[in-house]
Amino acid sequence: MDLGLELSDRDGLSVLAVSGEVDVATVPRLREQLHSLVAQGQTHVVVDLDGVDFLDSTGLGVLVGALKRLRSSGGDLHLICTQPRIRKVFEVTGLTKVFPMHDSLDEAVAGAAG
Repeated sequence: MDLGLELSDRDGLSVLAVSGEVDVATVPRLREQLHSLVAQGQTHVVVDLDGVDFLDSTGLGVLVGALKRLRSSGGDLHLICTQPRIRKVFEVTGLTKVFPMHDSLDEAVAGAAG
């Protein structure tokens, strides 16, 4: 399966909806998109993972890298993740303590704006 990336704006925040498989073959596109947002001056980004079917360690690495870049400029990376099997990846790795995790776009936008 391919990787789908759909960028939108919500209340001045960039929202990146990700779908498909996030793995070693597809992460370069995700990394490029996230780096582009940071380069454009975005400081708070929401990544919606609800359309993701599979997420491996390379995908986690890209998200952690983007989080570090955003936090170094005073921002943050907020994740929407309600799928139990994808959320489990974050729980097992301890990354639920690192990323702000949300159950809906409204919640993520409120968290990013607050």
